[in-house]
Amino acid sequence: MVDHPLSPDEVLTQTRSVRRRLDLTRPVPDALVRECLEIALQAPSGSNRQGWHWLVVTDPELKAQVGEYYRRSFEAYAAARPDPGELYKGDPSRAETQRRVSTSSRHLADHMGEVPVLLIACIETPGGALPDGNQAGFWGSLLPAVWSYMLAARTRGLGTAWTSLHLAYEHEIAELLGIPDGVRQGALIPTAYFTGETFKPAPRAPLDQVLHRDRW
Repeated sequence: MVDHPLSPDEVLTQTRSVRRRLDLTRPVPDALVRECLEIALQAPSGSNRQGWHWLVVTDPELKAQVGEYYRRSFEAYAAARPDPGELYKGDPSRAETQRRVSTSSRHLADHMGEVPVLLIACIETPGGALPDGNQAGFWGSLLPAVWSYMLAARTRGLGTAWTSLHLAYEHEIAELLGIPDGVRQGALIPTAYFTGETFKPAPRAPLDQVLHRDRW
């Protein structure tokens, strides 16, 4: 049940990645996660194959192990990237925004294993292997459903964040959680009640910087 009705535009513009404000102590009812997944199942998929699978991880020991793999991957990722202040030194506002993103991302990496619900979105691979060439059609049969889940969670007072750094350890996590061969992971979505009430559209580059008509 939706406790705080939002307009479609509010849901689409105010569903933010929640990292520092995930409530690590408040349990999330399984029924609420199921409601969000039932909505996710209405998303489109190529040829209506519906090859997705959803692994809901709530066992504390399993979450801790997944969280440790995520933390390791984040440390390698962060070490390989320049400081946000250097990357955007010509744009102080953007640099400050990216610093906040970096700080919140590290917080999530340190606490991923404590989040009440870890949702791993998976998809069956035809023939057991990823397709050659451009894979937009393949992943397009999973990722819209993931976003639908996150939007549904937002309307129910839950915070989420789109993450995929765990994929550096996809094989190890598959073994840990018993994910069979022929099924690939596409996203890891931490899910929890959020603290605070302020959500607003994020700063974005102007549309005209990325809009093209008829030709590039």
